[in-house]
Order: sequence, then structure tokens, then C-alpha cells
Amino acid sequence: MPLKRPPPARPDVPATGAPQRVRIIGGRWRRTPLPVASASGLRPTPDRVRETLFNWLGHDLSGLVCVDLFAGTGALGLEAASRGAAAVWLAETDARAFAALQAVIERLQAADRVHLPRGDARQLLARLASQGVRADLVFIDPPFHQDTLSAVMPALAPVLAARAWVYVEAETTLDEATVRRWCGPGASILRQARAGQVHYHLLQIDSAPAGPQENP
Repeated sequence: MPLKRPPPARPDVPATGAPQRVRIIGGRWRRTPLPVASASGLRPTPDRVRETLFNWLGHDLSGLVCVDLFAGTGALGLEAASRGAAAVWLAETDARAFAALQAVIERLQAADRVHLPRGDARQLLARLASQGVRADLVFIDPPFHQDTLSAVMPALAPVLAARAWVYVEAETTLDEATVRRWCGPGASILRQARAGQVHYHLLQIDSAPAGPQENP
């Protein structure tokens, strides 16, 4: 699936105060609004950032298995489902955000493809590993300033397909040395940009075994 060069990133600071809404921007459910629950640390990925991300990925995600580890509004995972993903797994621990996600999944009649088990990111990863699920694309958009990435990123390996994409939002720019320390030598940063205070990255994790080596 080709990766396209994105347009230059511009500052994008989410609004505060009044309840926000984001929307699905492409695919089957295009323009569907998603409510933003009043939940601590919830920081919906802006529409423009998601548009850049899905330009990087290519707009058609048909057949992919996707995992959204900090779902919030569901904007990332539901966007993937709208664009043809075969299965999307969401993790969300805030009760209000969880209830809002349940309502959206029901409204979209998407329960056959969008799964919302109870539990946090690590519990979802353990569940998927035990079921033999392998993800082609993982979204990681955690609360900032809680050192979450260093705990979650090393736990990805058992659920990743041989060559998987991982999208990460962080409060600082990630470097390849850090990404490889978390995810192994097959990890690389394909694209990265910044929108306001958010640094976002598209990684590729290549965990395919190396081919046989010739004897010297």
C-alpha cells in the first residue's frame, strides 16, 4: 500500500471549553459526527491530523486488522473501519467515553467489525495475543506526561503482523533509537509531523524472521 508525502503540518490547537465534536472524514461513514465525552486526558486527534495520517497510509484499508489502544472518541479506530478495515479493536477505560463509544458503534451498526471489550490497553493486548490476533495497524494516542509509551510499546510484539504500522502521538518527537529500544531492530519511523503541541509519527515494525544466512 503506497505511502504518500503529506502536506506541511500547521499548528492545530484543539478548542477548549464547550463540548467538542469530531467527525469521520472518509469512507463509508464519512461526515459522521463523534461526541467528545468529558473525560480526563481525552485529546481527540484533530480532523486535519487524521487526514494527513490516512494520506500517509492510503485511503483504502480493506482487509486490515486494526487496534486502537486509547480510543477516546474512537476517531482513529472508527475512521479505519469506515475505510474498509476488516476488524477494529478498541480499548477505553473512562466510563463516559466507553458509553459514548458503545452508542456510536450501535448507531453505526458496526458491532460485527468494531469490538469494544472492557479493559485497558495492556489487557486488550494480552487478550488479542491469547486469541492469536495479529494487527496490521495499531493506533497509540495516550494521555501525555504519564510515561505511557515506555510501558505499552514493548508489549506490542505478540500482536503485530510480520510487517505492521504503528501510529503514535506524543508530547515530544520520537527518535529511531528510542523506537528500536522499545520495539526491536526492525522498527523505523516512516513519517512524522507536528500539530500544535502534538508530535505524531507513523512507524513500521518489521518482525518477519530473517532469511537463512549462508555459511562463511
